Amino acid sequence: METRAPFVIVGAFILVAIGAVFGFVYWLHNTGGLGARTSYHLQFNGSVPGLLVGASVLFNGIRVGEVTSLSLAPDSPRRVNAVIAVLPDTPVRSDTKVGLDFQGITGVPVVALEGGSELTASGPIPTLIAEPGAGQSMTQAARDALRRVDAVLSENAEPLQNTIANLKTFSDGLARNTGKLDGIVSGLERMTGGGAANAPKVIYDLDVPQSFALAKKPIKGQLVIPEPTGVLMFDTQRILFVPPGGDHPEFANFQWSDSLPKLLQTKLIQSFENYDVGHAPLRAADGLPADYQLLIDIRGFQVTTESGPVAEIGLSAKILDKNGRVIAARLFQDKKKLESLDPQSAVNAFSAVFGAIAGDLIGWTVAALP
Repeated sequence: METRAPFVIVGAFILVAIGAVFGFVYWLHNTGGLGARTSYHLQFNGSVPGLLVGASVLFNGIRVGEVTSLSLAPDSPRRVNAVIAVLPDTPVRSDTKVGLDFQGITGVPVVALEGGSELTASGPIPTLIAEPGAGQSMTQAARDALRRVDAVLSENAEPLQNTIANLKTFSDGLARNTGKLDGIVSGLERMTGGGAANAPKVIYDLDVPQSFALAKKPIKGQLVIPEPTGVLMFDTQRILFVPPGGDHPEFANFQWSDSLPKLLQTKLIQSFENYDVGHAPLRAADGLPADYQLLIDIRGFQVTTESGPVAEIGLSAKILDKNGRVIAARLFQDKKKLESLDPQSAVNAFSAVFGAIAGDLIGWTVAALP
């Protein structure tokens, strides 16, 4: 017995200590810990489902205290009285709004306070009255909405039945006159020019120069040509006309082989390859280190129709070294009159203009590279 007695005492002491710890944690959680508290009376004109003593009190979303008392008003069966204890520096004023908030997946209710417009206290705070429907949860709001919908449907049951019957009569009439409706739709398509399949696009390509009059001089260093830049209207595969908005039905199915920036990048690289394939420039996307960059900005690529159709191309070129310094810059512009306003004549004119500009651009670039 003497041997077991110490174990019994030790075990009892441990159980008492554990109980004391749990009791302290429970008290600390439900009373908000040590420190002064200021109490306020609240009044709810309706049910407060799930609200318990010890529930949190939030002011503008921040926990400031807890509910210390809940009771039913003896003189009003709908009213619920509550007492809350909050931190003394909580800015509760006479115009503070009171409500319930439901947090988490399970919807645990807490008292939610929201600051009003008063900046300082003007005297003792009276009983704060909660807003109407403050204790209404989302579930209750959904039930009330469904009740109102059900009431509306019940009051308008006969008109709804008549509407459904009229729709059935109308659909039966459509079914009996399907053939006539098809004829009406076909006539509308013919009248508006619809119904026929769109003609396929005809794709045209830009020719590049094959030979050059300038003296053959190798391209120095690794040159890169990024995709040319330009205003948004040049990002297209159609031929542009100046002034815009004219009627050019013969170009309705015209389409370049790529958008103008990508087309110019490809054709400039091909032109350099025809000049010196062993030292031709690369695309910037190829990922290789570059000694120089040839930056192209599109200033014009259109057919001007003011004084006869003319194909015009304008480019701005800059050569940058590996440090981003501009070592040379120049504008290139040329134009050629179309034999007639049709797609093939336009392509021929653009190819001639591009060939002249590409030759000048290559000669200038080779001479400008140090």
